[in-house]
Amino acid sequence: MHAATNPPSSSFPPKNTSLPPSDGTCPVGAPNGPLISSSSPPSTLSKLNPLNYMPSNISQSRAENQTVELPLQRTTSSIPRGDTDSNWEYPSPQQMYNAMLRKGYTDTPQDAVESMVAVHNFLNEGAWAEIVEWERRFAKGFSRGWQECKRGEEGSTAGAGTVEDDEEVIPPRLLRFMGRPKDMTPKASILQMMGRIYPAKFGGEPPFDRHDWFVQRQTPGAPPREVRYVIDYYSGPPEPTGEPVFYLDVRPAVDRPSAAIERMMRWGGDVWHRASGAKAREGAS
Repeated sequence: MHAATNPPSSSFPPKNTSLPPSDGTCPVGAPNGPLISSSSPPSTLSKLNPLNYMPSNISQSRAENQTVELPLQRTTSSIPRGDTDSNWEYPSPQQMYNAMLRKGYTDTPQDAVESMVAVHNFLNEGAWAEIVEWERRFAKGFSRGWQECKRGEEGSTAGAGTVEDDEEVIPPRLLRFMGRPKDMTPKASILQMMGRIYPAKFGGEPPFDRHDWFVQRQTPGAPPREVRYVIDYYSGPPEPTGEPVFYLDVRPAVDRPSAAIERMMRWGGDVWHRASGAKAREGAS
């Protein structure tokens, strides 16, 4: 599913600034993998790889030759951690800047860092909201999932947060995550191929980033299990006001047959809802 998202009012990038060139990786490394370099063409937005763990050894100290005062406050996300009862924290602008310098991005505009962090955090929250919606539908099994999906995307999302029986869905938790900017997902590869064949319908830029998020799913009466989600990050045409637009394609990875069924149910449920005339009947009522 694609979710169109606009960043906060402090739009990115700020006027009269330019972003440093990027090698397709985020300057802040994930805890489960090394920093990766890429020979692909630079991407302006690739420094915004959402949800990069900020190691404790990233300094909050002012960098040498730094002329702009950057905030030291770290913002707590809405994303629950899997190893503690707390939520994940985002890097402070000073930590983000220091991380960029450590990666060699010495020409990073200092007055752009706060906006970069704001977009970084904004994309994280949007991705997590999509994952929560998947879990709301399917954490309690296929039967509950189909009851949600057959109402169509709009009908099911409109009821988000409601519970149809006595047992509430236990909220998911994020266990770990991995940035994979060099590994295009099969779906993104197919869309790029279709774009070359039918550019008018499928043409578009490839995703500027790809992440894998590993989520703890708690099904009532069963032990917790790990579900991997894949996220493709796309940039869209800017708004008339100049604000950038991002599209997140979030779905469970097809690591197991049940994930394929969930994806088919969500797509098929929306198609069924429209093809059966339910949407027209709802509009007439």
